[in-house]
Amino acid sequence: MITPPPGGPDGRPGHKAVLTALTSALFDEPAPGHDPGHEHWAHLVSRPEFAYRAGLGHQERAELAYDRLRLVNDSVADPRALAGDVHRLAALHEWTAVVDGSLATVAGIHYNLFLGSLLDHDPHPARRRHLDDLLAMRRIGTFLCTELDHGNDAAALETTATLDRETGTYVLHTPHPGARKYMPNTSPAGGPKSAVVAARLLADGRDHGVFLLLAELADADGPRPGVHVELLPERTGSPVDHCLTSFDRVRLPASALLTGDHGRLGPDGSTVSGPGSRRKRFLRSIGRVTEGKLCMSAAGVGASRAALAIAVRYAGLRRISGTSAGSRVPLSAHRSHTDRLLAACATAYATTFLHRAATRAWAGHAPEDRARAERLVAVTKAWNTWRTRDVLVECRERCGAQGLFPANGLAELPLNVEGAITAEGDNLAVWVKAAAEHVFAHEEPRPIRATGADPLADPEAPPGPGVLRDPYVLRDLLAADEARLRRHAAARIRSGPAGDPLARWNHASPAAQDALAAYALVQAADAFLDAVGTVGDPRARALLADLCRLFLLQQVHPRSGDLAAAGLLSVPQAGGIATEAEALRARLTPHLETLTEAFALPAPLMDRLPLMDRPPAGPVPADR
Repeated sequence: MITPPPGGPDGRPGHKAVLTALTSALFDEPAPGHDPGHEHWAHLVSRPEFAYRAGLGHQERAELAYDRLRLVNDSVADPRALAGDVHRLAALHEWTAVVDGSLATVAGIHYNLFLGSLLDHDPHPARRRHLDDLLAMRRIGTFLCTELDHGNDAAALETTATLDRETGTYVLHTPHPGARKYMPNTSPAGGPKSAVVAARLLADGRDHGVFLLLAELADADGPRPGVHVELLPERTGSPVDHCLTSFDRVRLPASALLTGDHGRLGPDGSTVSGPGSRRKRFLRSIGRVTEGKLCMSAAGVGASRAALAIAVRYAGLRRISGTSAGSRVPLSAHRSHTDRLLAACATAYATTFLHRAATRAWAGHAPEDRARAERLVAVTKAWNTWRTRDVLVECRERCGAQGLFPANGLAELPLNVEGAITAEGDNLAVWVKAAAEHVFAHEEPRPIRATGADPLADPEAPPGPGVLRDPYVLRDLLAADEARLRRHAAARIRSGPAGDPLARWNHASPAAQDALAAYALVQAADAFLDAVGTVGDPRARALLADLCRLFLLQQVHPRSGDLAAAGLLSVPQAGGIATEAEALRARLTPHLETLTEAFALPAPLMDRLPLMDRPPAGPVPADR
């Protein structure tokens, strides 16, 4: 189990116990005896080899990511097991995203999309492929699915793999420029590379839909014959060697075709398929994209927590002019500064707990619950990465000019999360698909524990609207709002233009997206409340419960007018939300450093950031 580093405000009675309890809640084990490896990854990225390096160009940084990827691989006892463990994969992304966005990207591609896809297809031991070079990283794996003309509609991609009956081989071909693979990491950086390639399987004059094939792209001397790679221009964020990649009648052996329960080619040229339709077969074949969504969510929550740990620590170190002549106070003395960080902190806890819940749901779902678990993963990825962007921008701004320097660990994080927002399914496309499914699924929020007097309520708190002090009541308000919005969306679909499905959906889409946003909040609220319930230390439990209330009030507040109009809140209750939230912020502000210390950023990682240099004793220049 990961432990918080020593240091911080350690003079208060019970502080260590509180800190340990909060860290345990954040980094819970998915099952007894199962270790996601948080402590391992945290220790790894705190090593000097993962420190920021100044003066490197785009290509040098891309190469560095592969050097670090090999360090990751060297630290793993069994890379095959890592690729098969979604909890460990996600934890890897939580920590690598903190120090190197490029590393997080290529790690996800190699372990999850590439190696994971190989392991998921034809898993029978007798058909296992020889993966020694890949497991030892003598070859790097990449994943070629989307094309220049086909992104979120990858089921319509146009790269072909034609079966040659005479030789038993497949001919991999790019029929036109729009079918070039966009934008895999296929440059010479990192050394020899192999790829899992999504292509349309053509056999005996029939189109069998999209399958995956294993292809060797490059050796030590460069691309293999028929493989054309064009490096794309630099993009924002941490650099990766993104390319346009095409194939000119490249022959692949019969063993290249990845088959499984989702589909295989029969001797007579027919397709034997479990899921049925071509689209379902394709989606099942690229099922690793679902784990990829969890990895993107993990990268977001890891970056959020790191940014908050940096910004809160800096707020305590940075001195500015006080209210009297010659006095100096830390930034953290100003509520105008800490209130924003506190709101972001509540969000970071919520996204972390939601991520944990979605990962457990996906890892442990029964076959009949696959669609529901997959939808929760999609919603979590979109909601978490959008919220992450808000947190990262806030933290960067709170560190002022210091936050603009990459060496201080913040500058590239907001840029990197833009990649996560787009990767493994663009957020808006993922969101709209999930919104449609949610409206038609008629899925009710799970029952919550009985509401009523909150056992953690502070008896010394001033009188106020009682329901606003009960987190379960606040959660139920969000659930009632979700049900209201979902009914409205369904009504919009029924009242849409007849005979035009797209027009009908456009008529209902805004309402459906609002309903899904409310659903995401309910899932986050449930995950947060469940986490509070796991905390045994009473001080830590009370602190986390207060932070949960603050998160819930922050979500209910902008909806208070609609809730009051629907009769779910009285006007005085709606008007009292701001007062309740302000009282909570006042109580939580002295604990902000504890809440972020619980994120367990290793001391070596934090101490190597230049903005963490402590101010000298005595007067400090005003422009420091």
